[in-house]
Amino acid sequence: MKKITLAALAAVLLAGCAAVQQRPVLYPNARLKQVGEAAAQRDVDECVAMAERAGASSGGSSAARGGVQGAAVGGAAAAVGSLIRGRNVLSDAAAGAAVGGTAGAVGGAFHDGEGSPVFRNFVGRCLAERGYDVIGWK
Repeated sequence: MKKITLAALAAVLLAGCAAVQQRPVLYPNARLKQVGEAAAQRDVDECVAMAERAGASSGGSSAARGGVQGAAVGGAAAAVGSLIRGRNVLSDAAAGAAVGGTAGAVGGAFHDGEGSPVFRNFVGRCLAERGYDVIGWK
């Protein structure tokens, strides 16, 4: 059980590294050239903060939601398999929950950085009103 816990912890840490929020990429138009990269990034930060205050989620909960769903599915599947084979249901269910939770968290983390469409639209509009041209997200 200790090995499973360590493996789960390592996978969650890796998932955290994968969950990097994307940021808008600005076209080098006259406004960006006028204010410079540092000022433009401060404007991006302000627009992101405004979007979050307005309730537009950046999509940062996919890892947690995936972890909970994966733990539930993994635990249930392992418990059923354990019943069929006549093994220790609690031990197998715990192991299944650990593996499923880790897999769900890692999968969800890869989607975290994408951001919700509402969040992206909010930030894009905020930056457009400040004279910037968002050409994508990275």
